[in-house]
Amino acid sequence: MNNYPPSSILHPRKILVRGTNWLGDAVMTTPALLRLREKFPEAHLALLTPEKLRDLWVGHPAINETIPFAPGESVFAVGKKLRAGKFELALVLPNSPRSAIEVWLAGIPQRIGYARPWRNSFLTQTLEPRADAVTMRKRSVAEIKRRTGVAPASKIIPDKSETGETPVLHPAAHQIHEYLHLAAAPGAKPEPIAPQLFVTPEEIEAAKEKFGLDKIIEPILGMNPGAEYGPAKRWPVERFITAAREIQNRTKCVWLIFGGASDMQIAGQIESAIRHSAFVIRNLCGKTSLRELMALLKSCRVLLTNDSGPMHLAAALGTPVVVPFGSTSPELTGPGLPGDSRHRLLKSDAPCTPCFLRECPIDFRCMNTITVEQVVETVIEAVALPDA
Repeated sequence: MNNYPPSSILHPRKILVRGTNWLGDAVMTTPALLRLREKFPEAHLALLTPEKLRDLWVGHPAINETIPFAPGESVFAVGKKLRAGKFELALVLPNSPRSAIEVWLAGIPQRIGYARPWRNSFLTQTLEPRADAVTMRKRSVAEIKRRTGVAPASKIIPDKSETGETPVLHPAAHQIHEYLHLAAAPGAKPEPIAPQLFVTPEEIEAAKEKFGLDKIIEPILGMNPGAEYGPAKRWPVERFITAAREIQNRTKCVWLIFGGASDMQIAGQIESAIRHSAFVIRNLCGKTSLRELMALLKSCRVLLTNDSGPMHLAAALGTPVVVPFGSTSPELTGPGLPGDSRHRLLKSDAPCTPCFLRECPIDFRCMNTITVEQVVETVIEAVALPDA
């Protein structure tokens, strides 16, 4: 039996938020965290987060403490670690059974999360899906072929998962509202605010000096040609190269290439294609820490990027982003606050989008229909925006 006073439920002194496991998702939780801080200004708010994302939260005003867990760390070890914190309220952002079991093992008396199979008994309050929630359903290959006419409709066996035409999505469908709805359960405001992350001027200065950018007077533009989820989210690398050349000709910019270890081959291909020209380019793929990446993204005038974690990072740091969208939906997981005019989201009109697949099963028409000319002109427009 936990010896918590009844008032701890309505006025918790120690709150645990079980954070999400992916970078982009973590950025999209910041509006909910800020709303929690607004509701409980005196509470100690701790975030349980994967070790790889711990530095994301350095200096964030919503968070008092981060509790990292390592890959492979057992649910029992995590529960024991949390029990020592004597938390009174837990907000479980992921939908997994494990995340609910962790806070149950910690003995936290109030445990709030979405109702999902195999975990409801570990929560004290379960929330049903929002009325505006939209499920990101993967299209089957049969549905994609039917929609695009790649194969005669008469030869395609109908897919039972098809539900008709793609619905028109509105701003309330965005993923940030899923987390805000959870935060509203203990009394926080559900109204959306923009995702926000923070770096200090000292971090920016140190990162620029480390990578030889401290004396640069030309505009700095970023490029993020990878996407961890899979190739279906990546605008073709040859188009990144052509667009980068044209944008540099028109802006005299310095290009920074960003990405993780899995993006090094793509980044190297881009660097190799243009390094013998007059362009100034720095390939930083796999070379930055998370805090250095954030500092350099903050230094960029614009980031040209695929739908990815760095896209969300840049937007939350106040840097405009230009994003070709193909297999995914900007209405559901786009950067920043839906409708933010600083960001330029280029959508394909292919009838199979969004499919939410990792790889295209046909001819990649969603990304191939977004042209170099469109991207170049859109980046130039974004460069011309007044500084925030």
